[in-house]
Amino acid sequence: MQALNEHQKRHLRRLGHERKPVVLMGAAGLTPTVLDEINRALDDHELIKVKVVADDRAHREALIQRICEDTGAHLVQAIGKIALLFRRSRIQKKRRIALP
Repeated sequence: MQALNEHQKRHLRRLGHERKPVVLMGAAGLTPTVLDEINRALDDHELIKVKVVADDRAHREALIQRICEDTGAHLVQAIGKIALLFRRSRIQKKRRIALP
């Protein structure tokens, strides 16, 4: 999937505003189990929030970047410890979000 333009990001931020984090990363960090859960949530919802628990901002940004690389998701927005991610569902029937 190609990069999201600003109009698409704005649309996704609007859709994700009221959502709660679906995946909470704990003290164990980014484990294969957490990545599997993120992939499953992206397939089910396409647009999810992930709470990344890391005290250092640079470490948190690196974790979010790694999540995006490993899952193929796009970072829509990151505020504090919450990242809003988007990826088209690999399951055709579960594709719900239409991008402008």
